[in-house]
Parts: sequence; C-alpha cells; structure tokens
Amino acid sequence: MSDHKKNHPLVLAVDLGTSGCKTALVALGGKGENGQIEPAGVIGFEFEPVELILPSGGGCEQRPEDWWQAFLVTTQRLLKKQSRYRDQIVAVCCSTQGEGTICIDEKGEALGNAILWLDMRGAPYIEKVAGGWPSIAGYGALKLWRWIGLTGGAPALSGKDSAAHMLLVKHEHPDLYRRTHKFLNVIDYMNLRLTGRAVATYDSILTSWVTDNRDPANIRYDDSLVKMSGIDKSKLPDIVKCTDVVGMLRPDVAKQLSLPQLPVVAGSIDNTASALGSGCVDLGDAHLYIGTSSWIAAHVPEKKTDVFSSVAAVPCAFDDRYLMTALQSSAGSNLSYLKDHILYHEDELLREEHVPDVYKIFDRIVERTESGSGGLIYMPWLYGERAPAEDRTLRAGLFNLSLEHNRSHIIRAFFEGVALNTRWMLAPVEKFLGKRLGRITIAGGGATSNVWCSIFADTLGIPVRQLDQPVQVNALGSAFMAGIALNLMKRSDIPERTRIKSTYQPDADRQAIMNRSFETFLELHKRLAPVYHRIRG
Repeated sequence: MSDHKKNHPLVLAVDLGTSGCKTALVALGGKGENGQIEPAGVIGFEFEPVELILPSGGGCEQRPEDWWQAFLVTTQRLLKKQSRYRDQIVAVCCSTQGEGTICIDEKGEALGNAILWLDMRGAPYIEKVAGGWPSIAGYGALKLWRWIGLTGGAPALSGKDSAAHMLLVKHEHPDLYRRTHKFLNVIDYMNLRLTGRAVATYDSILTSWVTDNRDPANIRYDDSLVKMSGIDKSKLPDIVKCTDVVGMLRPDVAKQLSLPQLPVVAGSIDNTASALGSGCVDLGDAHLYIGTSSWIAAHVPEKKTDVFSSVAAVPCAFDDRYLMTALQSSAGSNLSYLKDHILYHEDELLREEHVPDVYKIFDRIVERTESGSGGLIYMPWLYGERAPAEDRTLRAGLFNLSLEHNRSHIIRAFFEGVALNTRWMLAPVEKFLGKRLGRITIAGGGATSNVWCSIFADTLGIPVRQLDQPVQVNALGSAFMAGIALNLMKRSDIPERTRIKSTYQPDADRQAIMNRSFETFLELHKRLAPVYHRIRG
C-alpha cells in the first residue's frame, strides 16, 4: 500500500495463526485531503513460520516461545523496512488462532507446550463431563440445556477446545495442573508477554464453557458452569472486552523493538478479527474465511444455538451483538498437505533444494481442468470435522479415482472438495440466519486464488466478493479493534474503509456440475460416517 498518507495513524497488528506469525503495519484510513474516504490497508508485513508438533493419540501442539520469537523477528524486520512510519504507530493489537491452551506459572512463564485447537486427546474426559441421562447427541440433556442457555454453545465432544484441554492436563498431568497458576488461550498468552497482565477476552474464554454470555456487554463467569467443568476457578483469568486496553507495552519489549510504551488493545481470536477485517460488520452480512481451517461467520442480534449442526452465536468484538460462527476443521490445510506430503514429500523421488511457488502452479492447473474434476470427489476431512457434523472420526479421501484421471483432476478435486464441504455448512448457516445469503465475502490465504473464488461461487450458487488484501484480514480486523478502542474510528466506518478486489458470479453450467457433485458428496458422508466410526471410534 504505497499511497499511505502521513497523517493517518498506524497499528502494529499481529496475526498469529497455526502456520506462523504475521506482523503488519496497518493504516486505519479515513477522510483524505479531498474529503473522500481512503480505505484502510496494510503498508507492509513480515511472516515467520512456527513448527507444528503432532504427538501420538490425536495430539497437536506448539511451543509458546516459538510464537514470541516469531513475533519479535517479524516486528523487527518490519520496523526496519518501514522505519519512516515508526512515529505514526499508536497501538499494538493481536489476533490469534483460537481454542489453544497454555499453562502458565505465577511468574507468567509457560509450563510446556500449548495444546492447539486440533488436539483431540481430551475427548474421553469431556465426554464424561458432558454426558448424562437422558442423552441428546452425546450430552446429558440437563447439562446441554444449561450450557446452551448460558453460553450459547457446548463443549466439543471431539476434545478440540479449551474445556477438554484443561481436563487433559488435570487427569493425565496432575503435577502440571497443580503448578498451573492460570490457563490462557493463545491471544491471552500474547497479551501477557506484551503487557505482563494475564487476562482473557470475551471471545477467547468462550470455549472453556464456563461463562454467562446472555449479556454481550457483560461476559462473566458462572459458578455452576465452573463447577461442572471440573477446573478450579482460581486457575481462570479475569475477563476483558476485545476493545479494552489491557495495558502498556512492557518497557523491556518496547526497548527491544525500539518503540515507545504503546497501549496494547486486547484483540481477539481469528474469526472475531476476520469479521471486522472483511468489512462484514452489519447484521447478517456473512464472510467465508479460508485458511488452515475455514468458517462462515456473520454478526447477529441475539444469542442462539443449533446444537445438531454445531452452529452458534457467540461473544465477539462488539458488546451489542454476537457472531454466528460455523467452523470446519480442514480447508487450506488440504492444499498444504497435497504439496508437502504428496507432491513434494521429501523422499527418494524428490531431492530438490527449492520448492517452487506451488500454489500459483495449482491455480494454473485447476483453471485449465474441467469443472467437476472428471467425476472425482475429494472429502477434505483430514482431522475430523466440526460443522455441520461434529465428528472426530471422519477422515479425508478421494472417491471414484480411475485410469481416466491424472494429477490435474486430483488437484482440482482438492479445491472443489473444500468448496463442497463449505456448501454442506451453508444450509444450517442460512437456517440459523433465517434467510438466504445474497452474497458472501471471502478472506484468508485461500482467497488469493482467483480460480478458487470462482469455484466457491459455482459451488455455493451465490456471488463471492474477494477482498483486496485477503491474507491480511485478521491484521485489518485487529487494527479496526484498536482504532475503536482509541476512539479513532467507529464500527460504522469499517464497511466504507474495506476494499473489494473482485466479485465472482456463479456460472450456470459449472453450477449444475457442482450441484451433482454435491449430491454425491452428501451420500458419501452418509455412507462412510458409520465406517469411520467403526474403524476409528
């Protein structure tokens, strides 16, 4: 973004995802000298990958210190390259992956690795806590009624959220549990390192399932839910709003980065931030995020839940509404899996030192391959699924592979499979919203692919708007939160400061092909789900 005006404030926005840490300088935009609205935008960013650790038994972890070092490295590189803008930075704000769990001691130091949102090892413990008679979808009916009534949702029986992670620590690592001063989510840990203060945000505490969320302006712990969770209340942090200032940047961190002691705004987990960064802040205006995982989200006026489709309205960055969220476990991770574990897996077949920009090559191949992938169907359930079917036993697969197919068909099938999975989620989302979506805004790394945007339009059957800077959507959302926190902008400013690059319309012929593929996709889930339950249950 080379046209940044010197009079506009900047936010140091941190986007810490599963794949790594991206730190950006974001201009908030506003009225220019000619009175016209100048859009918000990312001036520059730096990225540093973070290693993913996969212990046996369904584990998924990362080292908190790796997050912090990636933040320091990216920030130092960014500020060196963009040194002329250093004096315009007014705040620091983070967005991070959600549903992670870090144990910290009284000194604020992490006690081992973080348990991530893909980790399923706590499933047996949460199933025991959540179960009971009479049973509804694996939950005790009275417990489910209590959770939904107060929180708007319920613990994932797959074990993929904080409630199960904490129980895993308690039951399998009792000494670690005893030494834990506070359990923090990923955003909470970053704020602790930035300010020295251990707090949770309205959205980061959600998946501990211990809060009364009936008043979106006053999210608070409920003693009955805390007792039901089996976790000591003393180990849970104080709660703040996403747009609260947690504190000032610690002197040692400020010195290391050659910055003043800037205010640190609480920020949020990624789906909350992307809802702002996409510009979709009006009620019912939906966005689709395609990253390692994916989701559809839209702001709604009331708290409600569809437990059977795992769709819920949950606390968000605004204290007068909720964010409807439907989450799918594996999206862009299917393409990285295809690249890293099949096409460029390091073995005797590949001894290249430099892997090319595979994703751009994918786009070219997919664009010249016919819609429907020659009848090949890919099911993208690499690590179970969340919505619309909460099922940790599901796994990915290619269906209908034959001698007629080649690598091009397989690559396009991966793209189409993620889109088919998203369409599977669309029906309960529209039912939840009480309306058909007239369009959807696409964001995240997957939205940089023009051909994938087109596939989504054909598969979903609605126009798809592509953000101008889709990879930066979380950084933009973090910056908007900081701007609101410091009274530099209002929520109503966000849509007009959001830039749309292109809009993709469904093509009637391709849409008909994808309709047939979707029918097969639904039948494959119906027939294969019992098989996965039997072999992986």
